[in-house]
Amino acid sequence: MAHLNLRRPENVSGDFYVDTSCIDCDTCRWMAPQVFTEAGDQSAVYHQPINEAERLSALQALLACPTSSIGTIEKPQDIKVAQLSFPILVEDNVYHCGYHSENSFGAASYFIQLPEGNVLVDSPRFTPPLVKQLENMGGIRYMFLTHRDDVADHQKFAEHFKCDRILHSDDITGGTRNVEIQLTGTEPFELTPDLLIIPVPGHSKGHTILLYKNKFLFTGDHLAWSDRLQHLYAFPDFCWYSYSEQIKSMRKLVNYSFEWVLPGHGRRYHADSYETMRQQMQKCIEWMESVNK
Repeated sequence: MAHLNLRRPENVSGDFYVDTSCIDCDTCRWMAPQVFTEAGDQSAVYHQPINEAERLSALQALLACPTSSIGTIEKPQDIKVAQLSFPILVEDNVYHCGYHSENSFGAASYFIQLPEGNVLVDSPRFTPPLVKQLENMGGIRYMFLTHRDDVADHQKFAEHFKCDRILHSDDITGGTRNVEIQLTGTEPFELTPDLLIIPVPGHSKGHTILLYKNKFLFTGDHLAWSDRLQHLYAFPDFCWYSYSEQIKSMRKLVNYSFEWVLPGHGRRYHADSYETMRQQMQKCIEWMESVNK
């Protein structure tokens, strides 16, 4: 829970505020950009909500905040509405789970609703409102973990939903040694005809990404959009295995078709065509090569 006595002075006056426990994960700023902004090394409220849509997105950001650093002066009577809005539809049958976890430094998690069994991509917080909503949507068959960093409450989800977790063996740690499906090698793995797991070593040795229907690419910490650079990029300062290997993985990724980049960290990107995405990927690779010299 946010504390009013820790309210940052950068917040504008009004109901919503961010306190000093913020870890600068960027979650609130991309979920509710009309309310939250970057101020120094943390977030702050620069514009109080003025209509229902802005208020809902601000409450969704409040619930998603991994450190509960967002608060309101008045107890929100409509918090239930925000709880019931999760998971939030991205497009088609793909949803953003919200409820980011501090254990994953605020990484986003996604949910794919499928007739043959739903897929949870990386782990949000195991919190009752979200768990109930996922139950209502058919539960979880697979829990795909992109890499070792964003596993958060995977054990609780596995025990509750009896789902099979998927993680590459090169990213297995003591906390994930009981993962049911441990991938090996560097070749793509077809989970179903519509779900392709692609190994992309770089950020971590066993990092993998998930391609759904040649449209949605769930990228973990491999690839994201940068508002500052205005192109796709990878994190050179947050690469725990090999940036050179990550560039090689990115080059291979150009051969695949997709419209959406849905990352764990960083911002989403939606291209208007496969060709636009290929151009963005080439720009990303050129930028990565320039910073890796």
